Amino acid sequence: MEFDIPTLPVRDRHKLLSSVVLPRPIAWVTTMDAAGQINAAPFSFFNLMGSDPAIVVLGISRSNGMLKDTASNMMACGEFVIQLVTETLAEQMNQTGTEFPHGINELEIAALATLPSVRVKPPRIAASPVHMECKYHSIVEIGNTSVLLGEVIHLHIDDAYVDAATLHVHANQLGVIGRMHGGGWYARTTDLFELGRVSYKQWLERG
Repeated sequence: MEFDIPTLPVRDRHKLLSSVVLPRPIAWVTTMDAAGQINAAPFSFFNLMGSDPAIVVLGISRSNGMLKDTASNMMACGEFVIQLVTETLAEQMNQTGTEFPHGINELEIAALATLPSVRVKPPRIAASPVHMECKYHSIVEIGNTSVLLGEVIHLHIDDAYVDAATLHVHANQLGVIGRMHGGGWYARTTDLFELGRVSYKQWLERG
């Protein structure tokens, strides 16, 4: 079946595309506004875009034509923290995804304790095993979507999941989840398989 995406209603585009771009990592973002009010929200239009410098990107749709609190706070204060979501935190993450009125602290509603960050003002969600402290870089406005770029300037990984000598992260033990299709489907990242990259020389030697 073929789909001419630009001609489809937005709802149908979202339904189709979010059902095939799978799984999507979840950025659980904490920000702070100019008055010091904290906001937390999850976004699955997110990924790491490079390591030199360390760039992350988030796609955040507007709400009734207005920037969501996360995007507005990132631009106003220039800082944010991305947490990874584990299966044990899924329910609390889902609670923070509710579109509460401005000024409500989602972390308090979800009973999530915080820790101070090292290099940015927004706090970290204590229960997450990974935190990326970020500086806002730039924004690209495309229709009703704000594409925001940030630079990771500080990384926290729970000691239980990383070998300090080799920097090997035990990713299979983190229990991170990803976003799947439909209104509420998620995937675990514990069912893995390994496939080594083949160099051109190795490919030639295979004959």
